[in-house]
Amino acid sequence: QVQLVESGGGLVQAGGSLRLSCAASENIFNFNSMGWYRQAPGQRELVARINVGGVTTYADSAKGRFTISRDPGLNTVHLQMNGLAAEDTAVYYCNATLLSRNYWGQGTQVTVSS
Repeated sequence: QVQLVESGGGLVQAGGSLRLSCAASENIFNFNSMGWYRQAPGQRELVARINVGGVTTYADSAKGRFTISRDPGLNTVHLQMNGLAAEDTAVYYCNATLLSRNYWGQGTQVTVSS
């Protein structure tokens, strides 16, 4: 059973930074992709994703501010978030995809105060 454990959320002032981490229970290269989604009241939306080949995809709202990276030695994917704004407030979920299956972490709250 794949497990994804997020950490690094919290309360930060507008303009500040946070680094989220997602530790996987197995080799991250086993997955087709790993990424971060977020959910405020409403739909869950993609923030950033990195595929097994290292190609990254970002939501328009994340471009230029957020960076997704991975640490294969720790089976961990990170999301560095800079220039945070109130609209970034949400629960952030780590995601891993393997063929047609999606795996999710439990989520970590990010709250940005204005």
